[in-house]
Amino acid sequence: MPPSPTNGNQRGYIIPIGGAESKLRNPEILDRFVDLCGGKPARIAIIPTASELEDTGRNYEKLFRRLGVNHAMVLPFITREDCKSSKYLEYIEKADGVFMTGGNQLRLSTTLGGTAVAQLIRRRNAVGMHVAGTSAGAAFMPEHMIAGGSEGSTPRPNKVTLAPGLGLTNNFIIDQHFRQRDRIGRLLTALAYNPFAVGIGLDEDTAAFIRPGDDLEVVGSGGITVIDPTDLTHSSMDRAGFNDPVSLIGVKLHILVSGGRFEIATREAFAE
Repeated sequence: MPPSPTNGNQRGYIIPIGGAESKLRNPEILDRFVDLCGGKPARIAIIPTASELEDTGRNYEKLFRRLGVNHAMVLPFITREDCKSSKYLEYIEKADGVFMTGGNQLRLSTTLGGTAVAQLIRRRNAVGMHVAGTSAGAAFMPEHMIAGGSEGSTPRPNKVTLAPGLGLTNNFIIDQHFRQRDRIGRLLTALAYNPFAVGIGLDEDTAAFIRPGDDLEVVGSGGITVIDPTDLTHSSMDRAGFNDPVSLIGVKLHILVSGGRFEIATREAFAE
């Protein structure tokens, strides 16, 4: 379970981004993240662990400074030993926001999972620090992480691999590059395994700004596919063979674009 806010604090935003967010021309998503974090005086910790490219973190550091942030710092967690660094932990302790880059979400879960860094991010988010992640960084955010899978529209037991995520929320399972890579089948499969959660399929250059209470608003140029299994009446997952198609009846699907909202308590969607 995600940590609960303490001493009257309000949880920070959770901001999964579908990848390929606009960085120079109309960087609406990143601008809004910066504004939430406090604008110019904000302190933003950049975690490039998911990426194998050496310049990923530095490029985001330069980008946030170009967007007006005075304090943006790369925290190069390459090994689990790095996650014990008092210098990096102190920076997160004082940060207004954390940004996790894209790459391979398994690099995030195997490097950060269960470490002091992961625990601190969860605690700080519970008392107001905002956490954003793009692509792999988005997938890593919830309790149940999509670690991999295959394309296609029909759910099948072998279409998705799940692993423990960061655990900022247990209400959602998140997938990214959604329309561009035809990932509805693997998100449906993940929900068939865990119909407690709501699925969020993020198109590229599109983000879900998830408020305290887990209500979300769509920001960006694409759409978000919200898959709600609350009224699921039938699933054949329990008897399907490894590569068999899975029957799901009663699943509700919404397509939301910029300004659209979804309220987790009532499971209602709104166009704006």
